[in-house]
Amino acid sequence: MAGRWKHPGLIGELAAEFAGTMTLILFGLGVVAQVAGGGIGDHDSIAWCWGLGVMLGIHVAGRTSGAHLNPAVTIALAAFKGFEWRKVAPYATAQFLGAFVAALLVRWNYTEVLHAADPGLTIKTQGVFSTLPGNGTLPVSEWGALRDQVIGTAILLFLILAVTDAAGTPPAANLAPFVIGLLVVAIGMAWGTNAGYATNPARDFGPRLASFFTGYAGAFRDQTGYPYFWIPIVGPIVGGLAGAGLYQLLIGRFLPAAAPREPGELPTPDRAEATRG
Repeated sequence: MAGRWKHPGLIGELAAEFAGTMTLILFGLGVVAQVAGGGIGDHDSIAWCWGLGVMLGIHVAGRTSGAHLNPAVTIALAAFKGFEWRKVAPYATAQFLGAFVAALLVRWNYTEVLHAADPGLTIKTQGVFSTLPGNGTLPVSEWGALRDQVIGTAILLFLILAVTDAAGTPPAANLAPFVIGLLVVAIGMAWGTNAGYATNPARDFGPRLASFFTGYAGAFRDQTGYPYFWIPIVGPIVGGLAGAGLYQLLIGRFLPAAAPREPGELPTPDRAEATRG
């Protein structure tokens, strides 16, 4: 008979965040490389595969770390849900590293395809690894992209808290990863035009850095030459705080307290925060 489950400690949590984020990015970047480099698939296949990647990443890391997989999520949970601030920087670092390693693997595996589609490794295939305003082709300004990232990530965090709040109406039978995956699909289909729905600083900066180190000299700039890299970092953090705060203001503070849970544990229908802001 298995013994009582023991919390793995911070090292275990960081390993889970690394592995979960890596899983997410392997599927997310892989599908974009297939579409942009090989011409196989379309926008819908990209949206669905990103959602599936999120779902699988949550399954990988959920029990151990809570499967944040996103610095914007980690910061918002620290601000509004009692996650320990001392863990925010280590979690974010693990997430960035997981995304960076996954991007290197995708870059390596799709080397022939990417060089055939874009021999100069230009803005044409830069979108495989990092987001661009208007997806590199539409007339969306950098400030329009920042607005988009704030709004899109606010929606993401508002609904993640709604789905995982044990005092609300969470999915039964551990279906939260599936529902959150569907949420990402929906955001991709409804909010993907203006800025590629990064909604995750690790998802964008880790692969952006990996692409820079592997031949994409313009990785930190957009199609106009603007140093765009900061927008998918700042926008999601601001939007995540706004979305989580709005959830607490409109919904969370009116719900009854539920049973306490371990910090970082993935919320389930029978365990949640004992206190609310």
